[in-house]
Amino acid sequence: MVSRRTAPGLIVTRTPVRVSFAGGGTDLARFYERDYGAVLSAAIANYIYVTVKSHSPLFNEPVRVNYSKSEEVSQIDEIENDIARECLKFMEIEPPIYISTVGDHPASTGLGGSGAFAVGLLNALHAFKGERASAGQLAEEASHIEIEVLGQPIGKQDQYAAAFGGLNFFRFNPGGGVTVEPLRPASGLLEKLFDHILMFWTGHQRDAGVVLSEQNANTDRKLDSLIEMRRQAHQLQDLMSNGPVDPARVGQILDEGWRLKRGLASTITTNQIDQWYQRAIEAGADGGKLCGAGGGGCILFIAEPAHQDAVRATLSDLIEVPVSYEVHGSRVLLPPGD
Repeated sequence: MVSRRTAPGLIVTRTPVRVSFAGGGTDLARFYERDYGAVLSAAIANYIYVTVKSHSPLFNEPVRVNYSKSEEVSQIDEIENDIARECLKFMEIEPPIYISTVGDHPASTGLGGSGAFAVGLLNALHAFKGERASAGQLAEEASHIEIEVLGQPIGKQDQYAAAFGGLNFFRFNPGGGVTVEPLRPASGLLEKLFDHILMFWTGHQRDAGVVLSEQNANTDRKLDSLIEMRRQAHQLQDLMSNGPVDPARVGQILDEGWRLKRGLASTITTNQIDQWYQRAIEAGADGGKLCGAGGGGCILFIAEPAHQDAVRATLSDLIEVPVSYEVHGSRVLLPPGD
C-alpha cells in the first residue's frame, strides 16, 4: 500500500460505469423539457480509476495527463483531453498537477465511461483540495461540464449512475432537476437478475455524439416512441420494487425497448448488430439491447442460465464481458478512510 508519507497528496478514486435497462434517450433535454424523462439503470463492477497528485518539480513539464495517450504541457488550457481540461478549470486547480486514468474497458463501449471519468476526476479533485462532495453535487458538476461547457449532445443519466451507484430510477425534470429513487429489491432478487445477464463487446467503438445529435434532431417525429420507452422504465421500476423479479419479463421489456430505440436514428444499429441480436434471440435469449447511444459498444442480453451456453456459442465471435452489480458510486480509495 502506498502511504501518504511516500506519496503526499496522492488521491485515487474508483467510479463505476453502468448498464441502462430502460428509458435511455428520454434523459436528453430536448425530450425532458417537454414533460419529463425517466431511466432505470444499475451501476456495475467495471470501473474508471483516476489518480491525482501534485506533480514533482523534478519533471520538465508542470502538467501531465495520462490516459490512452500522455500529455505533457505547461498550462491547463493546453490540455487536449476536454474533460480533464475543463474539470481542472472548473475546480480552479493550478499547476503543477499530475492526472492519470485507466479503465476496465476501452472508451466508447456504451457503458457511460466518459460520464464516469468526469465524476471520478471531480471527486478526486475535490479530495485533492480537502473537500467532500456529495453524489448529487458530483453528478451535477459533471453534467454541467459535459453538456453546458463542452456542448456534448448527451443526457445526464451516465453522470448520475456513476455518482450514486446501485440500482436507481432517475427522473429528469423540466428545468434540469433530477429526482433519484434508489431501488432496493428483496434479498437475492438482484443477484438472480444479474445471473441472467450476458454482455458482449462488439469490438466497434462509436462516437455517441454523432448518434445522439441525429436522435435529438428526430425528437419531434419520435415522441410516441420516446414516451413508450419512458413507460418501460416505469414498468421495470414497478417490477423491481414490488417483486418477485421475473428475468424473462425484464428481457421482454428490454426487447420491446430495443425495437423502439433502433428506430430513433439511422446510426443506432447496423446489419451486423442486428444479426448478432437475432442469433442470440434464436439461441434462447429473452431479450436485450445495445448499450449506450448505439452504433457499437457492448450488447446485453437476458437469458435463462440453461440457455446461456447456447447464446455464448452463437456469439463466439464476440468477447464476453463479465457483469456484476455495484452498490457504491464514485469512491475515494486513497487516502484510506475518505
